[in-house]
Amino acid sequence: MSLELDAVTLTYPDGEGRLTALDDVSLTVPPGRLTAVVGPSGSGKSSLLAVAATLVTPDRGRVVVAGTDTAGLDAAGRAALRRTSLGIVFQQPNLLPSLTAAEQLQVMAHLSGRPPKSVRDRAMDLLDAVGLADRAARRPHQLSGGQRQRVNIARALMNEPSVLLVDEPTSALDHERGAAIVDLLATLTRERGTATLLVTHDHGHLSAAAETITLQDGHVTIGTPA
Repeated sequence: MSLELDAVTLTYPDGEGRLTALDDVSLTVPPGRLTAVVGPSGSGKSSLLAVAATLVTPDRGRVVVAGTDTAGLDAAGRAALRRTSLGIVFQQPNLLPSLTAAEQLQVMAHLSGRPPKSVRDRAMDLLDAVGLADRAARRPHQLSGGQRQRVNIARALMNEPSVLLVDEPTSALDHERGAAIVDLLATLTRERGTATLLVTHDHGHLSAAAETITLQDGHVTIGTPA
């Protein structure tokens, strides 16, 4: 299932007028494909993620997540869609300090009412996929920054989302660890068939993306800026 934005426009109040954050933005991210979004500060990247995550409703246009047109959903319906079809990797992992790596994942699945046995098995499968099976019993303070971000990614995949939204996952990592995280995201996207939208400021990691989209003042272009 893909992510589709069709002619999306988003504005915010700005004094007596409106500030345009997204201006007639259209894009499609198909399953198994990682699309990177780049652009300067204030270009609309955060607004794009918020709209794609159904956290903000655009003024105009359509947002279709895994075949569901979100315009017809109320707040409860959007929340349910986020639980079942959307995985979000935040810029900061924000792991719960008292929980182990495995428990960070399990708590997400319990919210969906999965049987405990299947929850444990899936958590271990995902930790293995991100190279942390041997760190399953460790708490956040016992993990490096790169390892915490890997737990963050595994947690976002716990409920088998069709769409994965990733916000600046390398901002707190050095170049080598950042490249490893983006390569991991690209691999998981292909293997698990997610439609992945990655916002990043680091042009050095764009080679892992199948497509790069540039935002400038809310307008979208295809390709990496010169």
